[in-house]
Amino acid sequence: MNTRISLLVADDHTFTRKGIIQMMRDLYPLGDVFESDDGIESLAIALEKMPDLIILDITIPFLNGIHVCQQILSKNPEAKVIMITMNDPKEYLIPSLEAGAMGFLKKDATASEFKEAVDLVLSGKKYLTPASSSELISAFLALKKHPVPSKTDVLTLREKEILTRIAEGHSTREISEAMTLSYKTIETHRSNLMRKLRLHTLNELVRFAIQNKFISGPKGT
Repeated sequence: MNTRISLLVADDHTFTRKGIIQMMRDLYPLGDVFESDDGIESLAIALEKMPDLIILDITIPFLNGIHVCQQILSKNPEAKVIMITMNDPKEYLIPSLEAGAMGFLKKDATASEFKEAVDLVLSGKKYLTPASSSELISAFLALKKHPVPSKTDVLTLREKEILTRIAEGHSTREISEAMTLSYKTIETHRSNLMRKLRLHTLNELVRFAIQNKFISGPKGT
C-alpha cells in the first residue's frame, strides 16, 4: 500500500492509543495522524479532518464510541470505523455494527489481526474475528428468541430521558448529576426500564434506543 493513510485513534488510555499508532506506523505509510482521549473531541476531529480510518474505543468517556460512530456516519457515510474494546464483545458487537462500524477488534488482538482488519476495512469490506462472528450468531439467535419490543408508550417522559442518556454511554452517576436526581433514583428508573421493555442486556437496550430513534443512527439505517 503506497498511499499514505490519514488516521484517527480515539482511546482514553494513553498507552493503548500510542501503541496502536506506533503499530500502524510499523505496518503502513501514514499521513496525518490524529488522536483523542474523549468522545466529544473524537467526533469533532473526525468531522473536521475526515481521516481515512478511525480506530475508536467503544467505552471512551463523555460520548461513547457507538454514539460517536453513529454521528460520524450521519455526516460522512463514507467514513471507515473500526471499534475496539477490552470488554466482553457480546454486549457491544451488534450495537457497533448497527452504528455502522466496519470492523470490531479486542484490544489484545495481534498485529496480524489488526493488519487484516485494516486491509479489509480500507478496501470497503467488513472485518470480524472468528470469535466475534460466533458471538454475532449467538446474539442474533438470542434476539430472535427474545425480540426487542418496538413500542415506547409504556415509558414515562423521565424514563425516556434516562434511556437516551444510558444509550449515549453515560454512567448512572453522570446521569444522576446531570438530572439532579439521586444515584438510587436513577438505578430504580433503570430497573423499571428493563422490566417494562423486557430487556436484559446493554446490547438490547442500545438496540432498542437506535430502532426507536432515541439516539440517531447513520443514514440508511
